[in-house]
Amino acid sequence: MSASGPADGYGTAPQDIGKGSTSFIFRVTDAQGYDTLYRVYTDKKKVGEALIDCGLIAGEDSQYGLYVKTVNGITVDFEKDKAYWSFYINNEYAMTGVDQTDIVAHAEYCFKVEKG
Repeated sequence: MSASGPADGYGTAPQDIGKGSTSFIFRVTDAQGYDTLYRVYTDKKKVGEALIDCGLIAGEDSQYGLYVKTVNGITVDFEKDKAYWSFYINNEYAMTGVDQTDIVAHAEYCFKVEKG
């Protein structure tokens, strides 16, 4: 896993992870603005399934779907520091949860730490 400088992961080659015939880019932007990039290979249908399968996200089931608390080994706690993981699809704030989002080959999915 390689991290780039704040908000500049586009110059860093993604690390390949997973197995399957479909791939997409997964970007993790931590609280300091550092990006880590992965190219995820999978045969799963939903982004959440693929990321869980690769050990890249974890969380709790809620009435709204999967509430992601840990991404790439980084846990944020809204109760403690008002930080949370937000989910983006091709640099647009996602209108669906990660566990409800269909995988589109070569798309970019991102989790980014934000403060509430």
